[in-house]
Amino acid sequence: METEGESVLLCRFGELFLKAGNRRRFQSMLVNNVQAAIAGVPDARVEAPHGRILVRVPRAHVEDAASRVQRVFGLVSLSVARVVAAEETAIGDAAVAEAQAAIERTPRAPAAGKLSFRVDANRADKSFPIGSMELGSRVGARVVAALGLPVDLHTADLHIGVEVTSRGAFVYGGTRAAPGGLPVGVSGRALLLLSGGIDSPVAGWLSAKRGLALDAIYFHSPPFIGEKSKDKVLSLGRILAKWGALRSVTVVPFTDAQRKLVDNGAGELAVVLYRRMMMRIADRIADGLGSGALVTGENLGQVASQTVENMTAIATVCRRVIIRPLITYDKTETTDLARRIGTFETSILPFDDCCSLFVPRHPATKARAQDAEKIEAEVDVAAIVDAAVAGAERISVA
Repeated sequence: METEGESVLLCRFGELFLKAGNRRRFQSMLVNNVQAAIAGVPDARVEAPHGRILVRVPRAHVEDAASRVQRVFGLVSLSVARVVAAEETAIGDAAVAEAQAAIERTPRAPAAGKLSFRVDANRADKSFPIGSMELGSRVGARVVAALGLPVDLHTADLHIGVEVTSRGAFVYGGTRAAPGGLPVGVSGRALLLLSGGIDSPVAGWLSAKRGLALDAIYFHSPPFIGEKSKDKVLSLGRILAKWGALRSVTVVPFTDAQRKLVDNGAGELAVVLYRRMMMRIADRIADGLGSGALVTGENLGQVASQTVENMTAIATVCRRVIIRPLITYDKTETTDLARRIGTFETSILPFDDCCSLFVPRHPATKARAQDAEKIEAEVDVAAIVDAAVAGAERISVA
C-alpha cells in the first residue's frame, strides 16, 4: 500500500524470462545486484513479488536511486512510480500529477503545441471493478479535463502507465532505459586486461553485460610509464565499478620483463612477446582470483599485434579462454559505446602504454609461436612471471 513520501522504482528484466531452468537463480542474483547498487541510499529497500523487482525509496532520494538502478545489468528499463490506493479517483489524481510534471520538465514553445499523451492501464488485480481498457479511458479523460492535453495512441510524447495490484496502484510517466543483458555474476568471473585506452573498458562493459563478474589487471612500466597513467587506469576501473562490473585492479610491474625480452633479441616480435608474457602473468593472477577467462580489448586489424596470426601466436601460452568482445567492431562503434557508458572522456586523456616501449619500426604482423619460443628460450620465463606476480598490487575499486 501507499507510504507517504515514498516512490517505487518498477524494474523490468528481459532475457531472464527465457532462462526457464535457471530463472530463479538469475533473478536472485539480479535482486542482489540491485540491492548492492542502492547501498547507501537512505531507507531504500528492494522487494521481489511475483517475478518482478520493486525498489521502494523516499521521494527525496528517488533520482539518486534511479540513476544507480539504471546501471544494473539484467534490467531493460525502469519507471519511477507513485504509489496510491487502488481507487479510481486516487489513480486519476496521480496521472494528472505525472502529466503536469512531464509538462514542467519538457521545454516547449507555445507555438509548438501541447504535449500529447496516452494511458496504458493494466489490471493485475482482477477484483478491481474496472477493466484495463475502461480504466485507461477514464484516466485519460481526467488528464484531458485537468490539463487539456491531446490524446495520441500511436506517437504520444508521454506514456502514462497504470498498474493495479492487490497492494495498491502504481502510476508513472514514461520509462528509463537500463543496459539489459544478464545479471553480473551468473556467467562466472573473468580477468580484464585493462589499459588506459578506449577499447579495453568497453570490452569489460560488454563482458559484464553477458553476466561476467570482473577483476582487472594493468601492466605498469616505471619509470618509462608515469603514475598518471596508472591513476587513469584506476579511474576507468572506478567507472566500470559504478556499473557493478568490476571489483579490483591488479597493478603488475612489467619493466623488467620488457627489458629482458628486448635484451635477448625480441626485434620485430617485441609486441607479440610482450603480449605473450602478459597472458602468462594474467593466467597466474586469474588463478588467485577465481577467474575462468581472460577478457581483452583486441580488435581484428586495428594495430600490428592484432592480426589473426599474431593473436594465434599470443593465445598459445594461455590456459584459459580469451574473450574478445570487440573483435569485429570498428573504432566508431567502440567510441560511441565508450561515450554512452561514461569511459570516453577519461580514455582520451594523454597516457603512455607499456606496449609502446622498445617497439621496432616495423613490428611483425604474421608471427608464429615457434619463432617467439626461440627468443623466449633465451630468458627464464618462469622467473619473470614469478617476479611480476610477486610484485603485483591489488587495488579495490568497488
